[in-house]
Amino acid sequence: MNGKVFALEDDASISGLIKVALQMNGTDFEAYSNIKDFTAAIEKAQPDVALLDIMLPDGSGLDVLKTVKARWPQVSCIMLSALSKEEDKVNGLNLGADDYVSKPFSVLELTARVNAALRRKKKADEITVGNLTLNTEMMEVRLNGEKLDLNKKEYALLRYFMLNAGKVLSRDVILLEVWGYEQGETRTLDNHISRLRKLGITNLETVFGVGYRLSV
Repeated sequence: MNGKVFALEDDASISGLIKVALQMNGTDFEAYSNIKDFTAAIEKAQPDVALLDIMLPDGSGLDVLKTVKARWPQVSCIMLSALSKEEDKVNGLNLGADDYVSKPFSVLELTARVNAALRRKKKADEITVGNLTLNTEMMEVRLNGEKLDLNKKEYALLRYFMLNAGKVLSRDVILLEVWGYEQGETRTLDNHISRLRKLGITNLETVFGVGYRLSV
């Protein structure tokens, strides 16, 4: 299974076992033994899943959890901790953790939990309407499996239509939501619609006197 996982774990033997198990599934894995190095790494690139120990040499993994969820809420966080009491788990989950695994744990179970988190994220990253699939993480749209060559505004416009598939959207609302105009010249919008249709998106319907609708 593809995806990227970061681990904040100061026990090298645990990190090593997790690395072997995940890489066997085709998952990229990077381990950090302290908060400073983990923070530097996640500032540069965000993983799909973060495995966070709680008791660390330079602080608490719960503080890291709060920071990650505040800045990058799309990152799934799984706590790994020897703190196994019910109140510890409840505290971690209430602070935003997506899962909580008590030590000692089965590597196979942890791998299954990571894979489940990756599947959920992949599903959340994709919007499908008929023969159109949009990946929000890659900013990529495919029509019948073929990638469309879209500029940023065309992508944003199509994403807005797909999020509101089946709804009649007025020109003024589209201009506000996609371009940020409260009122404006609609020729730009019409030109973008024409471009999307030429690329094969034939279910973009004109609703005369109102606006447009992406039919489903």
